[in-house]
Amino acid sequence: MRKFVVVALFICLVALAGVAQETPKPEVFGGYQFTTLDHTPNANGWNGAASMYVTRWLGVTGDFSGAYTSGLHFMTYTAGPVVSTHKGNFSPFAHALFGGAHASVSSVSTNGIAMLFGGGVDMGHKQVALRLVQFDWMITRFNGFSDNNNARLSTGVLFRF
Repeated sequence: MRKFVVVALFICLVALAGVAQETPKPEVFGGYQFTTLDHTPNANGWNGAASMYVTRWLGVTGDFSGAYTSGLHFMTYTAGPVVSTHKGNFSPFAHALFGGAHASVSSVSTNGIAMLFGGGVDMGHKQVALRLVQFDWMITRFNGFSDNNNARLSTGVLFRF
């Protein structure tokens, strides 16, 4: 019985190692973003994300960003599924992210809901790659008011572990 348990554990570890080789490595992105928000000037800021893949093409992404202009501070914190090809030097991806947003002007601030639908292209197959472009259509809802005409454009560096 003891030999059976040892053999079963060994087989599980070998199978787990085989699965780990098929899935892409975790990714961390950081870079610049340009955001257009309705009824406000365009904003500049930062965008950061981390992705973990369950299969070769399907994963989960957590995304955080901040945009600033004329006293306005706008932040999003979202998460959701991501689909990517991970083939060759160009790796297109698409994601649907859901979460929250925080906006503040001077001493007034509010929290709301944010949804981002978009994707982009990464270039590079090694541990360090470039995110050539990421485009997101952003929907926000603050205090019962929905704003559907927002967009975010990002670029930066992608690290794979």
